[in-house]
Amino acid sequence: MPTGTKGGTKHTIVVVDYFTKWAEAEALVHITEANTTNFVKKNIIYMFGIPIIIITDNETQFDNSKFKEMCEEYKIANYYASPTDPQTNGQTEAVNKVEISLNVVVKYT
Repeated sequence: MPTGTKGGTKHTIVVVDYFTKWAEAEALVHITEANTTNFVKKNIIYMFGIPIIIITDNETQFDNSKFKEMCEEYKIANYYASPTDPQTNGQTEAVNKVEISLNVVVKYT
């Protein structure tokens, strides 16, 4: 995302459902533990239900106690993928068509 965007947003968090390829995205000014956890709750859990698996990149906004506690609370398996893994990162980049800041893939039953 360009740095001069409205509201000062510099980052984008993108979620892609592994099966349907449905995407949810949100522009963020700052990438924090709270922002990523709230995004997952608001745009995944509250809208579509609790996923079985969440696969994220290895960034600290997903590898922290707040995010892990949320996954434990909802009994979501949380896995980390390589940022260059074409099967996970590729789906998100296909949605964006640009380099992204965060990558999340979800799978439901």
